[in-house]
Amino acid sequence: MNLLRHLVVAFFLSQAILWGGVIGYMVVEDYDFFQALYMTVISVTTVGYGEVFGLSRAGRIFTVFLIMVSFGVIFYIATAFTQALIAGQIRAFFGRQKMERAIKKLRGHFILCGFGRIGSVVAKELEKEGVPFVVVERDPTVVKSVEEQGYLYVEGDATTDETLRKAGIERARGLVATVASDADNLYITLSARQLNPRLFILTRAESPDAERNLKAAGADRVVSPYLMGALRMANALLRPHVVDFIELAVHRRHLELQMEEIRVEDDRYFAGKPLKECGLRERFGVIVVATRKATGEAFFNPSPETTIEKGDVLIVLGESKGLKELEKVVKFQEAKR
Repeated sequence: MNLLRHLVVAFFLSQAILWGGVIGYMVVEDYDFFQALYMTVISVTTVGYGEVFGLSRAGRIFTVFLIMVSFGVIFYIATAFTQALIAGQIRAFFGRQKMERAIKKLRGHFILCGFGRIGSVVAKELEKEGVPFVVVERDPTVVKSVEEQGYLYVEGDATTDETLRKAGIERARGLVATVASDADNLYITLSARQLNPRLFILTRAESPDAERNLKAAGADRVVSPYLMGALRMANALLRPHVVDFIELAVHRRHLELQMEEIRVEDDRYFAGKPLKECGLRERFGVIVVATRKATGEAFFNPSPETTIEKGDVLIVLGESKGLKELEKVVKFQEAKR
């Protein structure tokens, strides 16, 4: 029984006691409405005014019954509210404990610092892709919104090491800092890089100076939302069909065409052969748009003579089915060793 139902039951019980007492006194003692109402109120509230209008034996018996029933109702209401309060606190406590256990089990997840307009969009995209993540937010109002959406979260200041540790930064795959303040994003980047040197850090920047400072602090990627938005608007004016194609592939609005990056963890399928002999298009129906070597060197529109090695990242374009099959080939074989 929830709190709202307790309130409804309490209201109707109190009304039943009040009007039951009024009717009872009018019938038993032949009081008028005002006298009956007055006697009911002083009896139920036990203010101790005595028998103001005088009571017969039957009236006194009715008064005793009315007082006992009213005490029972008051006890019920008090108990119900106490139970509702305690149950809510217990649910919140055990819910929090369950969430903390779930966070401790995470491996290779992302930590999303800040759940504003940008952070909430990032969270939706990660959820859509089935990527595990933890939201770190210090605003209690925003935390409530995070909880309502069912995301794992840590309530606290992301600039502190303790909060980042609660989010499992030592086991995390990456961190996204989308706090509105450049100074806060800088502190988050410094703390995160110190706690996990292998962490991939993507952060938001509001100014060019902040972008340089964030990269110096250890951020792998720095994104300026306003600059990206302006460039996208300009491209939408100058190259609308290109923008449509990119959105089609990257944002996956068309389920049959996607652009994906796939890391080669097992290169036995390629066996040192050039791309033209690997049959990627014939077997998987994908096109290799670019490659990035383990050294960080990138090749756009790689030549047919390009060879693929372990640790390379392939930027490929194709249908979802073919992309999944290719990813399975370059990762599944390593698991069989």
